[in-house]
Amino acid sequence: MTDRPLLILIAGPYRSGTGGDPDAIAANLDRLEQASWPVFAAGHVPIIGEWVALPVLRTAGAGLDDPLAEQVLYPTAQRLLEHCDAVLRLPGESAGADQDVAIAERRGLPVYHRVEDIPTRVPAER
Repeated sequence: MTDRPLLILIAGPYRSGTGGDPDAIAANLDRLEQASWPVFAAGHVPIIGEWVALPVLRTAGAGLDDPLAEQVLYPTAQRLLEHCDAVLRLPGESAGADQDVAIAERRGLPVYHRVEDIPTRVPAER
């Protein structure tokens, strides 16, 4: 248990295995987002790199098929990990999610593979 909310990066497949199909990409994002409520319900703050990267990419006038995407998507997660307290790694092949885990491990951050393993926050008594 922890007495303060953790900022937890939810990492898993986004574009991986989709062949660029927008419906498959959207389904992967939905799967990532499905983990956000349990993280929040445990007393923490969930974050998904694409929540930050996609608006950045869009306002740069680029899409996922633009070469700029590689300069925004992975670096956004790397920058977020400078602020995160942990990673929740969802199943599925993903070079980006594997990179997130490697960064977290180098920083000594916990990496959870199941929402149930995330400690529940116990708010401090006032």
